[in-house]
Amino acid sequence: MKFRTPAMRLGLLPAGIAVALTPAFASAQDTAGATTLDRLEVTGSRIRGANMETQQPILTLSRENLEKQGFTSVADVLQNMTSAGSPAISRADALSSGENVGGYYIDIRNLGATRTLVLLNGKRLGATSGGYQDLSQIPMSAIERIEVLKDGASAIYGSDAIAGVVNVITRKRFDGAEAQVYLGQYGEGDGETKQYSFTLGTEGERGGITLSAEYSKQDPVMAKNRWFSRDGAKGPNSTVDDMSPIGPNGVWCDPRVFGDCLPAKGKPDPIWQTVNQGGDPTNPNDYHELTPDEFANANQQMMLQTGVERKSLYVNGNYDFTDRVTFNADILYNERTTDQLIAGYPYQSQAFGTPLSADSAFNPIGQDVEFRRRLWEVPRATESKLKTLRFAPTISGFFEFADKSFDWSVGALFNRNESTKSNYGDMSLIAARQALGPSFIDANGVARCGTAASPIDGCYAWNPLLPAGVNGPGSLADKDLQNFLFPTFTTTGVTKTTSFNADLAGSIVTLPAGDLGFAIGVEHREEEGRYVPDAFMQSGEYTGLAQTTTNGKYKLDEVYLELNIPVLADMAFAKELTVNMAGRYSDYSNFGDTVNGKFGITWRPLDELLVRGTYAEGFRAPSVDNLYGGLGSSFEKYTDPCSVGVSGSVAGNAACTAAGVSPSYVQLGQGLTPCGTWPCATPDQFISGSNAELLPETSKSTTIGLVWSPRWVQGLDISLDWFNYKIKDMIIEDSVDRILRDCYVLGNSARCEGIVRAADGHISQLFYGLANLGEMETEGYDLGVKYRLPELAIGQFSLDWQTTYTAKYDEQGQNAKGENITIGYVGSPGIFRVRSNLGLNWEKGEWGVNYTARYYSGMKEDCVALGDGWCDLPDRYANGEWAPLRSTGSNTFHDLQVSYKAPWNATVAIGANNVFNHRGALQYSAPNSSFAYYGGFDIGRYVYLKYTQRF
Repeated sequence: MKFRTPAMRLGLLPAGIAVALTPAFASAQDTAGATTLDRLEVTGSRIRGANMETQQPILTLSRENLEKQGFTSVADVLQNMTSAGSPAISRADALSSGENVGGYYIDIRNLGATRTLVLLNGKRLGATSGGYQDLSQIPMSAIERIEVLKDGASAIYGSDAIAGVVNVITRKRFDGAEAQVYLGQYGEGDGETKQYSFTLGTEGERGGITLSAEYSKQDPVMAKNRWFSRDGAKGPNSTVDDMSPIGPNGVWCDPRVFGDCLPAKGKPDPIWQTVNQGGDPTNPNDYHELTPDEFANANQQMMLQTGVERKSLYVNGNYDFTDRVTFNADILYNERTTDQLIAGYPYQSQAFGTPLSADSAFNPIGQDVEFRRRLWEVPRATESKLKTLRFAPTISGFFEFADKSFDWSVGALFNRNESTKSNYGDMSLIAARQALGPSFIDANGVARCGTAASPIDGCYAWNPLLPAGVNGPGSLADKDLQNFLFPTFTTTGVTKTTSFNADLAGSIVTLPAGDLGFAIGVEHREEEGRYVPDAFMQSGEYTGLAQTTTNGKYKLDEVYLELNIPVLADMAFAKELTVNMAGRYSDYSNFGDTVNGKFGITWRPLDELLVRGTYAEGFRAPSVDNLYGGLGSSFEKYTDPCSVGVSGSVAGNAACTAAGVSPSYVQLGQGLTPCGTWPCATPDQFISGSNAELLPETSKSTTIGLVWSPRWVQGLDISLDWFNYKIKDMIIEDSVDRILRDCYVLGNSARCEGIVRAADGHISQLFYGLANLGEMETEGYDLGVKYRLPELAIGQFSLDWQTTYTAKYDEQGQNAKGENITIGYVGSPGIFRVRSNLGLNWEKGEWGVNYTARYYSGMKEDCVALGDGWCDLPDRYANGEWAPLRSTGSNTFHDLQVSYKAPWNATVAIGANNVFNHRGALQYSAPNSSFAYYGGFDIGRYVYLKYTQRF
C-alpha cells in the first residue's frame, strides 16, 4: 500500500482548500499515523481517499476564516455566503409565530431552509417538527471548520439534501485552554451583544477530551429606533393611510343611527367616534368622529430584531482501544431563549361577538354598542425557549484484507429538542365577555362585574372607551384588570431524532488508473414530533387564531452504495479521469420507498486544470408537521363560483344546486352582507392544516465546473461552477379558490367533501391543507477567485472573491383556475441576480487587517401605490395580468477588522460590520421582515471588540 505525505496530497488541491485543511491533516498525522491521510472523509462522499476533495463544489470555512468575521453564530456566518438565500424566519420577522420562531436557519440557493441538510460531524443536526434545523445550538467556540456542499446529495445522505449540505466539524483532541470575550453593539447604542466562551482540552497517547462552553446574549432592537421602521409601514414615506384606524383610544358606533354598524350597499357608512380629550366616556355627547391623526403607528411598540440568549456546552471524547479501533462521542447541551414583542392586539368587538353591554357601567347609551380598541397597554410578548440534548457515539476503525485497507464505523444518534413558548398579551374571550358585561362601581371606586347585589368574584370590569394613558375605573392600565383579562398561554413541544448506522468503505480492486473505491452502509432512523398549544389556543377562546396539536412520527430504513472508479491516469490530456456513482434506497413507514442516484465525473486534462460535473436525484420527505400537524384558522378572501355577479360564475349548475345554493345567491361576506367586490372575505373562520397523504418532493440537480490553478501564478485558484436545480411535487398550501373551482366548476365531487354551507347558502366551514402542487427551477453560476500573493516587505496579502450569479429562478404555484403561475423570479425580493463578496487580508508580524465588501444587486417588488410615482416599471405583465413593479438599486456593505497578536499569547480584534453605516433601499413589501426593509440587510453600523486568551 502506498502512503502520501500531507504536502503531496495538498498539492492536488486548490490553495484555499489546502490551507484550510492543513491543520486537520497535521493533527491526524500526529495522532494516528500517516495511514489516516488516505482515509479522509469529505462532505459529499462516503469514500475516503486522497482525491475526493475537488470532485464536487465545496466551500470550506476554516476556524481562521470564522475568527476574521464579526459574527457570533454559525447561521450569521453562513447567511453571508453568496449562495445563501433569504433568511428563513429572520430576527426581523417580528410577526412570525409557531414552533420554528427563534431558531437560526440556512437556506442555500433560495430553495428553502428545509431543503438544506445540516450535519454536525457528519450526522444530522436534528430538526423541529416542521423540518427546520437550528444552527444556533452549535457553539462557535467548538467549531474547527465548516464544509458547505453546494450540490444535491440525497443519494449520500438521504432526505432534505436537495439544495446542498452544511457539515459543521468540531474541534477534537484540543490540548490546552482558550477563553474568548466578545462585546458589540450598533452605533445607535442598542442591540448589545455579549458572548463569553471557554474551551479546555487534554490529550494522551490514546485519546483526548475537548470541552467548549459558551454564553451569548443579544439584546433586541426596537422598530421605533430605526429610520425605515419608526414611522410606519412605508418607512419615512408613511402617511395616515399606513396607520391603523384601531388605535389606543377606544371608538364606538351608535346603533341607534347605524344599526349593526356594518358597511353595506344602500346605507351610509358607519361613523366611529372617540371621546374628547379629558371628556367623560359615559356621556354620548362628549365624543367626536375619529380623525386620521388619532390612528395608531403599531411599529412604536414592536421589536425590529428579537432578543436572543444562548447557553451551550459541547464535549467531544475519543479513545483508541487499539491502533485500529477508536471510540468517539459528541455530547451537546444547549438552551436558547428568544424574546418577541409586537403591538397590542387591535380588538374589534364585532369579530368576537362581545359588544359593550347595555348594562355596563361604562355604556354611554344604555344599549349594546360595538367598539374597537387597540390593547395598547399590553403589547403582545412571546418568550420561546428551546433545550437541546444530543448524544452521538461512534466506534470506527480499519483493517486490511488482501493488501487492501477497509474503513468501518458503527454509530448512533440521539437528539431531543424540547420547546416551551409563553405568550402574554392576547386577551381571554371568556374573561372579556364578563368584563364587558353588566358591571358596577363599588364603594372603593373599583369597577366590578355583575351587579352590586350579585357581584362576580374575582372579575374586573373593563371600559374599552377610556383612552390609553387615562386612569379611572375600568382602565386597562389597572394591573388587577390586566391579570384578569390576559392569561399567560404556554405551548410545549418535543422533537426526537434517533438513528443507527453502519458503514464500510475501502477499495475493491486496483485498476490501471488506481484503486476502485467503494462505500456501503445502512441506516435506521426515527423522527418524532409533538407540539401542543395551550388549551385556550386550542379552544379559540382568545384573541389569537386557534391552533391544535401536532403529533406524529415515522421511521425509515436505508441502504446506500457509492463507487469511485478511476478510468484514466497520468496520460496526455488525462492526468485523471474518474467516475463517481452513488445510489440510495429508502423505505419509509408512512409513504413507501424511493430510490435516488447520483453520478459524477472528474477530468484533469492538465495538472493545473480540473473539470468536474455531477447529476443528482434528490427528495425531501414530508415533515412531521406536514403530515400530522395541528389545525389553524383564518378569515380567507375568496370568490364563490356559485354566486351571481362574479366572473366565471356557474350559479345554478348541477353542482351548486346539489349543494343547496339558490341560482340567485350572492356571496355573503363579513357581517353576512352581500359582497360588492371579489375576492370577498369570509364571515367565518376556515380551517387549514396538514395532509397525511402527502408524497415526497423530488428534485434533479446538475453541476458542471472548472478549477484552474495556473502553475505560472503560485497561490492563485479560480473556480467556476454552473448549477441547475429542478424540484417537482413541492409541498405548498392548497387554496380555497382552487378547491371551489375543482368542486363546482370542474365537477370533482371528492373536492366538495370539506365544504359546508349554511341555510342561506354561504360557506360556513371549509378545510384546506397541504398538497404536492408546486414546482421550482433555478440556474446560475458560482465564481471563486483566491489569490495568496508572494510575501512582500510590507506584509502578506491574500484575496478571496466569491460571486453567485442567478440566471433563472422560477417558483410556480397554482391559481384558482388550476393554472401554473410564477410566484418567484430573479430580482424579486431576496432573490438577487448577483451576490458577491470580496475579501482582502493583510498580515505582517503580529498585526492583521481584514476587509470585506458584500454586494447585493437590485431588487424588484410589486407596486404599493401606482399614483405615488413609485412604479418605475408600470407596463409589466405577469401570468396574463397587469403587474407593475418598483425597482431598487444595488447595495454594498463594508466590514473591517484589525487584529493584534499580543506577546502573552492573546489576540485582540476590533472591528465593524457595515463600517460606513450604509442604508439599504426601502422595500414596501417587507421581504423576510415585518417592516419596509429587506430582512437580510444590515440595520446599522455594528462595532465589536473580541479578546482571545490562550493558555
